[in-house]
Amino acid sequence: MTRSEPPAEPVVALINEFTKLPTIGPKTAARLVFHILNRPRNEAQSLSEAILAVKDRVGFCSICASITESDPCAFCRDERRDATLLCVVADAKDLYAIERSGAFHGRYHVLGGVISPMDGIGPGQLRVRELVERVGSEATHEVIIATNPNAEGEATALYLSRLLAPLVATVSRLAYGLPIGSDLDYADEATLARALEGRRLM
Repeated sequence: MTRSEPPAEPVVALINEFTKLPTIGPKTAARLVFHILNRPRNEAQSLSEAILAVKDRVGFCSICASITESDPCAFCRDERRDATLLCVVADAKDLYAIERSGAFHGRYHVLGGVISPMDGIGPGQLRVRELVERVGSEATHEVIIATNPNAEGEATALYLSRLLAPLVATVSRLAYGLPIGSDLDYADEATLARALEGRRLM
C-alpha cells in the first residue's frame, strides 16, 4: 500500500495563512484553498488584488477611527447627520452593523476594543481620551453606548457612562430584548430579564 502524496508546499502555506484569520480552523482553511484551486486564475487574481487594495488604500478616520479610504470618513463629512448624537462602538464592524439597520443618523466613535483586564486592555489602550475630547468640543447632546452585551462590553459601558455623565446631557445604552419573530419559550432567562427591564409604554 503506497502512502498518499502530501499536499504541495503552496497549498500548505496558503492553508496556514487562512488559519491565522479569526474563526478559521484548519478544515475550513483547507476547504477555502481547494475551492480557490478549482476556480479560474482570474478569480484568484481578483481576490489577491482586493486584499492588497484594502491594505494599501484603506486607513482609519482621524475623527471617529472608522475604516475609510478618505480622511475624514463619509460619516464624519456628511452634514446631514445629527452632530449632537454620538454612537460609541467597540469596533468598525459594529458601526457597519448599526448602519445597516438604517435607524441611526448621528455620528460615530470607534473605541478600538473593550475594557478587558484578562487581556491587559484598560481604558488607556482604547480611544477613550479622544471620546472625552469630542464630547467636550462638539455640541454633543446624547452619547449612545453600543458595546456588546457581554461582560467586557458591560464593563466598558459602565465605565464610559460614569465618565461621560458630567459632560453630556444624556448617556444611553442600547436596549436588549427579544428578536422580532421569536417565541418567548425559546428565549433564555437573561434575554427575558433584559426585555422586561427595557419595556416601554404603549
